[in-house]
Amino acid sequence: MTLETLPHHQGDAAGLARLLARALLAGHWQPGDAFPKELDIGTHFDVSRNQVRNALTRLTSAGLLTRTAGRGTQVREMSDWHLLDPLMSEWMTGLINLDPQLIRAIYAFRFSAEPVVAGLAAEAADADDIARLEAAFEGMQKTARSPNARAQHAEYDVMFHDATYQASHNLVWRQMGHLLRPSIMALVHSSQHRTDTFDDSLTRHRHVLEAIVCGDVDAASFAAREVLRRTAIDLGIVN
Repeated sequence: MTLETLPHHQGDAAGLARLLARALLAGHWQPGDAFPKELDIGTHFDVSRNQVRNALTRLTSAGLLTRTAGRGTQVREMSDWHLLDPLMSEWMTGLINLDPQLIRAIYAFRFSAEPVVAGLAAEAADADDIARLEAAFEGMQKTARSPNARAQHAEYDVMFHDATYQASHNLVWRQMGHLLRPSIMALVHSSQHRTDTFDDSLTRHRHVLEAIVCGDVDAASFAAREVLRRTAIDLGIVN
């Protein structure tokens, strides 16, 4: 792919790095592809070579690119990307057109992790946690019927999952929930575009909430898995 399809950039090296990173995350260039040369990037975006180098350094440190003398710059394999790097989370925030391969990778992690997290939440959730979960679910319900409220619905959906991570009262999972928020939002937005109704999704989220409120670990884990099975259908991963 070329630079011509990307919007022009006005700003510093951090802004240029964000623009290029988001293009990579959206699949504009694929793993193994040669990345544009420094001179071409500078010319296209009308920025200094120093800004370009600083931007590429950020992308390299996040595992997106590899730079080798004599071979230039190449896109690294997705397995080498530092997806939990806070900088990567920042770049992913608000991005809804993730590369399909990346969507599958994020989904696979969530399918493995979130049933465990929901089970921990059923064991550890306190009154404040339950209040946050109930508020998020009520928001999902209120915005489910309005086509104009889909963005709000997505926010409440992500709030629900974030509240589940927080309710685990596990330091690592809580941090993981924070770092995963942009990627969860990206999957929620992607899945919304493939469904006309949220009725089934709401039912599945309600089961998660009820199981956590009741302190039923097995039921919470099962219900969280069923939420993600619905997500897989909406994403087109399964039929």
